[in-house]
Amino acid sequence: MISIDLIQKTAETLMDKAAIEIPEDYLGGLKEAANTEEGDLSSFVLEAMLENYEAAKEDRRAMCGDTGVPRWFVKMGNETQIEGGPIALEAALRRATASATNGVPLRPNRVHPLWRTDHNNNIGIGAPEIEYGYEPGGEWIDLITVHKGGLFGTDYRMLFPSDGIEGVKRFYLDSLMAFGKRGLSCQPAIIGIGLGGSKDICMTLGKRASVLRIVGSRNSDPKIAELEDELKELGNSIGMGAMGFVGKNMVIDCNIEVGYCHTGGLPMSVHAFCLSSRRAVARIHGDGRVEHRTDPDWFTDYQRRETVEWENAREAAE
Repeated sequence: MISIDLIQKTAETLMDKAAIEIPEDYLGGLKEAANTEEGDLSSFVLEAMLENYEAAKEDRRAMCGDTGVPRWFVKMGNETQIEGGPIALEAALRRATASATNGVPLRPNRVHPLWRTDHNNNIGIGAPEIEYGYEPGGEWIDLITVHKGGLFGTDYRMLFPSDGIEGVKRFYLDSLMAFGKRGLSCQPAIIGIGLGGSKDICMTLGKRASVLRIVGSRNSDPKIAELEDELKELGNSIGMGAMGFVGKNMVIDCNIEVGYCHTGGLPMSVHAFCLSSRRAVARIHGDGRVEHRTDPDWFTDYQRRETVEWENAREAAE
């Protein structure tokens, strides 16, 4: 059984790491962009951000003044038992979020939408969001925290099946142009695209694609992987670079996740993570070991399963 104290302690560490230490996969992508950028202002922004990341890590301060909206993704093996159960788990994550807001510190961005009530700790109704996933076998829990910008840099459109791949490309470029020209996102960024699902799930797919996939990963469907490469190149061909200035590095990577949808539609969402891509991951094992990593490893074969039964589990049982 995994202790609730260990969960909270690990969660507090993750909040600190996410706010301060940029993931290595994104850092590598940003350095590559800086090496190839030719636009003067875009190059200046990229170099300044790389220097800022180093200063943040050295001084143990948040890498960006706007620390976004902290959220949690929790995944666990099927045999996992948690002291106090799921209610205790959620309470621990809320305590860790409140503690980090005052300790890192994080900017207390969460307010009531109408009354603007602010508890000064990023906690409130529905905040922080906690999303769950499960995997066959094992006694472990993965805690993933993401501090994502909470205002702009997202869009949704209900396409029709006849729009096809060309329609997907058109909406993708429309979104990137709007993000850059209107200052709706801080790029270059990891772009996540959700295709399919219901309207709400389409948004979830796109957001997860942007924050839970690492730079250089590719969808397990080879045709979708090919489209990811094409869209990354396409996004960097529109003459826009860092923070919307002239350049050729707007997209650090493009990730696509899909879900089955209604036969009459083709829902699509586009999400830009952030120039400060803030995420941190740890696995807590049943024996108390804690392993930190930077890859959320969320989109496993099980998460993308299409069958009624989980075929791999049946084969193992046989």
